[in-house]
Amino acid sequence: MMQPQTELKNLLQRIDKKGYPAYKDTKGSYDFKKYIFSIDHVQGDPFASPSKMSVYIRGEAAGFPAEYYREKECRIALADDLLRRFGRNLRKASGRPSGSGKSGLLFVTRPGQEILERSALEIDEKNGGITVRFEIGFPANGRTINARELVKIIYEILPPCIFDSLYYAALNAKEVERVYRLAKDQMYIRQELKHKNLAAFVANGAVLPRESGISGLPMKGAVAFVSPPSMETELNLPYHGTIKGMGIKRGITLIVGGGYHGKSTLLKALESGVYPHIAGDGREFVITEESAVKLRAEDGRSIKRTDISMFISNLPNKKDTVHFYTEDASGSTSQAAGVVESIEAGAKTFLMDEDTSATNFMIRDELMQRVVNRESEPITPFIDRVGALYTTCGISTILVAGSSGSYFHKADCVIQMNHYKPYEITENAKQAAEQYPMVQEEALPWGTPDFQRIIKPDKSFRDPRFKIKTMGLDGITLAHDTIDVRYLEQLADNEQLNLLGYLMKYAQCHVFDGKKTLSQVVDALVQRMEERGIASVCDGSYVPCNLAAPRRQEIFAAFNRYRKLML
Repeated sequence: MMQPQTELKNLLQRIDKKGYPAYKDTKGSYDFKKYIFSIDHVQGDPFASPSKMSVYIRGEAAGFPAEYYREKECRIALADDLLRRFGRNLRKASGRPSGSGKSGLLFVTRPGQEILERSALEIDEKNGGITVRFEIGFPANGRTINARELVKIIYEILPPCIFDSLYYAALNAKEVERVYRLAKDQMYIRQELKHKNLAAFVANGAVLPRESGISGLPMKGAVAFVSPPSMETELNLPYHGTIKGMGIKRGITLIVGGGYHGKSTLLKALESGVYPHIAGDGREFVITEESAVKLRAEDGRSIKRTDISMFISNLPNKKDTVHFYTEDASGSTSQAAGVVESIEAGAKTFLMDEDTSATNFMIRDELMQRVVNRESEPITPFIDRVGALYTTCGISTILVAGSSGSYFHKADCVIQMNHYKPYEITENAKQAAEQYPMVQEEALPWGTPDFQRIIKPDKSFRDPRFKIKTMGLDGITLAHDTIDVRYLEQLADNEQLNLLGYLMKYAQCHVFDGKKTLSQVVDALVQRMEERGIASVCDGSYVPCNLAAPRRQEIFAAFNRYRKLML
C-alpha cells in the first residue's frame, strides 16, 4: 500500500533511538510526488548486508524520447548511462559513513567498461518508466537507531541525485543522444558482420591494450590499431558515418608473431567484443559476432555425459566417449568437451590461444605421428577437425599461435602482429608451409554430437535455507557446492555470476522435469528473461540490485561445470 512521504518521516522520528529491529516497520512504498521511494528489505542489524531500496519514476515524468528505449540494445545502453550518472552523483553527495557497522553506506552498482543488462537500473520498454535499485546501510549507534541520519540521507542527499541523474530535462540532451547513437552504430556493425560474412571487426584507431591486468581502462599512450590494407573493410554507420577497420572473415584465421607483440591483446579484445563498450573505452567499434566462445584447457573440471567422440575415441580402457563422464578431466578431454558444449550452445566462432590450450589436443607433429601410429592414439587433434567444423557446421576459428606452424596449412588468413600492428601475411605463410608438408593422418569420421542430455531435478534446491554466493569471477557456490567458472574468460562482471546462480536455482525448482534436455532448459530460461526481465528468475519478496545478464553460452557453461548436475 502506497503511503505519503510524510508518513515515512514521522515513522523515523518515532523510532529514533529505539532498538535496531524497529527499522523493520519502515518497509513499504512512499509517494515522493515526482517518484516512488520503496524500502524493499531492511537489514537485521547494522553489521548485516545493507538495506535494499528502489526508486520508480513514471515514464512521462522521466521524459526520455521513446526511440531511446524502444529497441532492447538502445534501452540497455541508456539504462547503463543513467546508472553511471546516478552512481557518480551518489558518491559525490554522500559523506563519510559514521556509526556502527555499515551505517550510512550508500551503494549502487558500479559498471565496468562493458554495457550489460542489469537489475540495478531498468527501463520499461512500453512507457519509459525507470526503476533504480540501490542499498543504504541504515544508521545506528551501537544497535540503537540513528533515524536523524537516515532522514538526512532520504530527504536531503537522495533527491538531488535522483533529479540530476534520471530526468531527461536535467541532462545534457546531446550527451544522452550520443549514447543512443553509439548504441545504434554498434548494432549496425553487428548486423553488418552477418551481411559481409565476417566473424569480427576491429576499427582503425581502436585502443586494444588495457591499463593493467586488473583494470579495464585503456592504456595511455598505447599504439592505435590500424588494419592491414588487404583486410580493410569500410562501413557506413548511421551516425558516426564512414569507418574503416580490419574485417576478419569467417573461416580459419591464424594470429601469429613474436612474444609481447600483441597477439593475445588482439584476442582479448575479440573475446570482449561480444559485448558493447562505453564511449572512451577504445574498443567501442571492436565487434565480434555475439555467439563467439573462448575455449581453453581446464584440467580437473567435471564432464557430464558429453559426446567427445569427434576428438577422442577407442580409449584403451574401452571407456564410452559418446556419453563421456569424468570428475577430473585432463587438458585434452576438457578442451574437447568445451568444443562440443559450445556447439550445443550455438557458438559460431571459436577463439583459442595456443598458450592456454592442451598441446596434444591441438596438434600431433610429424615425428610423433611417425613414432606413435594412428591406431595407438585415441585423440584426433583439433587441427584435423578445424576445417570440417567450418565447412560442415559453419563454425569459424580464430587462433593465436606462437610456436607451432602446422596451422599455416589450414588457415584461410594469417595475421602477424608486430609491435602491436597487424600485417596480413597469408600468401607468404602458405609459401613457407609448402616447404614443410604435413604428414596428414586420416581423421576418423564423425557425425553430429549427441546433445540429448536429459536433466533431472535435485530436491536440495527446494530447501528454503539454500544460499547462493559468488567469489569474484572465479566461482558460484550453491548451498555447499562450488562451480568453478574461472576459465570462462568472457564473463565480464561478478553480477553475471550472481544471476547465473539464480538461473540454476530457478531451473532446478521450476524447469527441470526429468524430460527436458539441457538445450531446452536453457531455451526456457532465456525466453523467460526476454519476456519478463532478468530478475524474473529470482524467488523472493524483492528484486536483487546486483544482477547482470550473462550470454546464452555462459549459461550452458555454468550448467556443464556443476558437479551435482543430475544427468
